[in-house]
Amino acid sequence: MPSTKKKISYQEFLHREYELLHAPLAPEMDFYETIRSGDIKKTRSLLTEPFHEKKGLGILSSNPLSNLKYHLTITIALVARFCIAGGLSVAEAYSLSDYYIRLTDEAATKEEISEIHDDMCLNYALRMQSIRNSTISSRSVTICINYIYEHLHTRITLPTLASVTNLSAPYLSRLFKKETGYSISEYIQAKKLETAKSMLTSSDYSIAEISASLAFPSQSYFTNLLKKDCGLTPKQYRDRPAGHSFLL
Repeated sequence: MPSTKKKISYQEFLHREYELLHAPLAPEMDFYETIRSGDIKKTRSLLTEPFHEKKGLGILSSNPLSNLKYHLTITIALVARFCIAGGLSVAEAYSLSDYYIRLTDEAATKEEISEIHDDMCLNYALRMQSIRNSTISSRSVTICINYIYEHLHTRITLPTLASVTNLSAPYLSRLFKKETGYSISEYIQAKKLETAKSMLTSSDYSIAEISASLAFPSQSYFTNLLKKDCGLTPKQYRDRPAGHSFLL
């Protein structure tokens, strides 16, 4: 079991990993993955520190403003590519990219650069959220999906979701399956597993801590679930060569 000194939650994981005192590759990739997933709340949580105060940026120019502009241009390009991979049309992704790169080029202050960065990230995330919900016709199922994304650190039950949507559990269950193709339990399991993979890749939390933080029934349950999904145990997934990333 996790030690009392290191009890964590999903939110605490996000807060720790995105202090941005440095910029290791895995958390950076997870940042782009967050935008691609259309998770607005999580994206907002990762934008608490102004871009111009971000630590760990390489020096691409001796001029501080130009240096920020170059880094933001790279970020915009990567966000566009991640979103294309997530289903955003090439035309829309690159049109947005061109727009924000032009704004970046015209920016006159560091603070303006940060505002452009945050607006860009949220704009792409909103479009990805729209794609995520595009096959969903009912407001109730959309509420369910957003609730699931925001409560991955808890044990989410059908009665809870039924209460949130003011629908009966049997009706909600049928509606969710009809509109998403997944049962509610399958969907929750898939999203928890996606998050667990990210935590294995981008943090040094133990496997037991990750299992507990996402409210899996047990560590062995988490291990078996991951092995069934990709043929790897949590340790094997964490130790796999960098070139075998499943993020892209």
